[in-house]
Amino acid sequence: MPTHDQLTERQLRVLEAVVHCYIQTAEPAGSQTIARRFGLGVSPATIRNIMSELEEKGYLFHPHTSAGRIPTDRAYRIYVDAIMRLSPPSNEEQNTLRSELVGTRSAVEEVLRRAAQVLGVLTQELGVAVAPALDHMVLERLELVQVTSERLLLVFNLRSGVVRTIFVEVPGMLPPASVQQVSRILNERLSGLKLQDIRTTLPERLRDAGGTEGGRELLNIFIAEGDGLFDLGEDSAVVLGSAQMLADQPEFASNSRMRDLLRLTEGRDLLKQALESRRQRGLSITIGGENHDTRLSDFTLVTSSYEAGGLKGVIGVMGPTRMPYDKIIGLVEHTSRLVEGLLE
Repeated sequence: MPTHDQLTERQLRVLEAVVHCYIQTAEPAGSQTIARRFGLGVSPATIRNIMSELEEKGYLFHPHTSAGRIPTDRAYRIYVDAIMRLSPPSNEEQNTLRSELVGTRSAVEEVLRRAAQVLGVLTQELGVAVAPALDHMVLERLELVQVTSERLLLVFNLRSGVVRTIFVEVPGMLPPASVQQVSRILNERLSGLKLQDIRTTLPERLRDAGGTEGGRELLNIFIAEGDGLFDLGEDSAVVLGSAQMLADQPEFASNSRMRDLLRLTEGRDLLKQALESRRQRGLSITIGGENHDTRLSDFTLVTSSYEAGGLKGVIGVMGPTRMPYDKIIGLVEHTSRLVEGLLE
């Protein structure tokens, strides 16, 4: 077993026992409990001395109201990096995920919503996800619908079932034939391209397009305003499962902690910022104070990036630092691969 900061084998075994005990009970672990439950082959007095050593090194915390000790963020980090043995999802968990996600092909937002929900239920944490940035999505089809004499509805049908709509202002009533002609030209020249590529090359792609006078007038609007019309924003929406899973945990028994949780889940800006940076990282685990924003210092984020057809996003869970990392990491990675398969 790897060592860390010159910890001995015995110190690592005691640290692992304290982490397991606290994850299971949410109560500070005492030497008697560790000796009784984990069969380390040493006396409670020896365990107590080792726990004191670990506290001096910053791995355990001693609440003043208890004789037991609690793991610090540093303890969870060494547990994840050097001690933990991953527990792959059980057959039952894999079947649950598959039955919830696989089947009828849904829009990407619905896939992520269902994935975050079922991941939250299986882990008893808060399922979180970030949808792919629209800029990287491929246009499959455009539709132009006349709404009024001076307004058209532009419907973007993007790959993976994403649909967005915007209004296009026009000088006056255009002949329906001209609108249909422009719709055909746009689809012929733009379908299969990413939105960001359309924005940068639109004038060149449309400049030599012919057509009727009304059609040419409408094409000129697209050439002049294309950078804005095809900028649907990042729109990397944060998708959350049910916060009830976290609300039932002892860490959120106090009103102040519950208010902090509600602020995080209702505002979402902080979570979006924390999750956005993980698109390129694969598996990412940030524990407590490792999070850049102090408002997340009581939480752990376990996420895995997914990528399919140029679409990149993040799926995972957020919970208190006291979480069963060995089980959750396997579930998050498995869910990420399932999402990739559904989006391809």
